[in-house]
Formats: sequence, structure tokens, C-alpha cells
Amino acid sequence: MAPQLAWIGLGNMGRGMCKNLVEKGQLVHPLIISNRTLQRAHDFQSQLASGKSTVAPNISEAASPSDIIFTCLGDDAAIMETIDTITKIPHGIKGKLFVDCSTVHPDTTNALASTLISHGAEFVACPVFGAPAMADAGQLVCVLAGPGGSVQKVLPYCKGVISRANIDFSDQPQGKATLLKVIGNTFILNMVETLAEGHTMAEKSGLGNDNLHRFIETMFPGPYTAYSGRLMSGDYYKREEPLFAVDLARKDARHALDLAKAHGASMKDVEVADGHLENVQRHSGKKGDITGVLLNV
Repeated sequence: MAPQLAWIGLGNMGRGMCKNLVEKGQLVHPLIISNRTLQRAHDFQSQLASGKSTVAPNISEAASPSDIIFTCLGDDAAIMETIDTITKIPHGIKGKLFVDCSTVHPDTTNALASTLISHGAEFVACPVFGAPAMADAGQLVCVLAGPGGSVQKVLPYCKGVISRANIDFSDQPQGKATLLKVIGNTFILNMVETLAEGHTMAEKSGLGNDNLHRFIETMFPGPYTAYSGRLMSGDYYKREEPLFAVDLARKDARHALDLAKAHGASMKDVEVADGHLENVQRHSGKKGDITGVLLNV
């Protein structure tokens, strides 16, 4: 029998992933969509093919009839609160499979696993790498961890649907997926910091930003070139909604620094980047984007 799927969370990443699940997931039943702001869910649904999705008035009513529930939320508190609410639905959650795509601390992921399993549910951690444009294009990289049998149920909705590739940690603790995600995101933080410093030096030394960008796109095609272009265009101060919000970037930095401290390591580059992100946050608030570090190096 074909499973009923639900999607909870329509942020920058969630919208693209949800869209591709509807368009490419070969779902037998309409996808049930839920979002904290109900109007955003209705506005988003209006952009999808007719009859392919429904909007639930709240997360409990999204989860109750569903067999597989995807979540993609902004921070640890949001996912913990969401799962706590769902565990209290009248008929319980035994037999349901939860797939969390949020970027959270591995301790949070492991706590979610413990809670859900204690209620008879299955749980797969599935954080993703990639920018919102990649989410929209179905070009993310999924990192999956949890019991092998549960991961197998999720894979049909990953490569070729929401992702271009998977990193499969089957039969490893769910927290391993978000551990990789947190460490991996420090590469993004450090990359943007390096680019901001490089562009500042290029401008002040007389090399010129265009000349530096030509080097970057020749030597480092992909994310480096994309972020270099964003820095040069001033994209970070033109947006109403940031592509990589400074609040979320600093959350990732905090998780990384907490993990480093807990394991007797240091991440000096992340400390420097977080200091500059703090300035962006102070200046721009919730509209601040990670690329705003260009004005703070």
C-alpha cells in the first residue's frame, strides 16, 4: 500500500524540497503540507499542480494520517517542539517514519531518535547540503543516517527527487548525519570568510574584484564562484529574505564550536567568522545574510 507523506516546514530550503517531492516523488496520495504560518502554506500550495497537495491546519493534523513525515525547520527548538506536539496526537505515532532534514546539533538529533523510537516510530536523520537554488532544482546532497531498513524507505524520495546524490550512513546513529552537516557547514562559513577577505584585499591593493573573480571561477568553479558573484553584486543587502540567514549561520557556528570544545579541538577560523557574523547580525537583524561579512572584514 502506498504511503501517505507529509511535509512540515516551508523555509528557504523546505519550499524547494517540498516542490520537488510533489513534482518528482511519484506520490500516489496528495502530499500533506504544514507550516507554522498557515497563509504561507496556502500561498505555496497555489503554485503547485492542482490536486497534488493539501494543506493541514496544524502539524498534528498533518502527522495524524501520514505514514512518512518529513520535517525541515530552522533550529533545534523548533524541531523539538514540533516532535513533542506530534507525539501527543490522539492515536499515537507507532509505525510512522519521521525524516528530519533540519540542521541541528547531533545531540538534538539523537534526542529526537530516542523520543520517537520510545513511541514506536522510526526515525531517519536526513540533513542536506546545498543552497536554496539547489533545493529548488533538486540538486541537493542528502546525508541519511539511521536503521538500514528505515533509510531504504526514504531513498526513493532523495536522489532524482530532492537530491543529485546521497551520502548513506545506514545503520549508523542518526546523530552522525547532523555531525557531518555541522562540520560541513563550517566549510561554507570559512569559504565565505576567505572570499570576503580576498575581495577586500583585491579592492584595496588595486588588483580589482573582477580580476580576482576571474581567478576564482577558473580555479574554484561551483560554490566559491557562486558566493564570489554574490559578494560582488551586493546581493546581501538587496534581499528581503536572506538566502543563508545570519541567525542560522551563527547557530551552525555555535554548534560547531560547542562540538569542538566538547572533543578537545579548536576551530579558530570559525571563531573569526562568527565574530564577523555577529556584526552582520547586529547591523541587519533577521534580514542579515552570511555574505554581509564582506562589510565586516
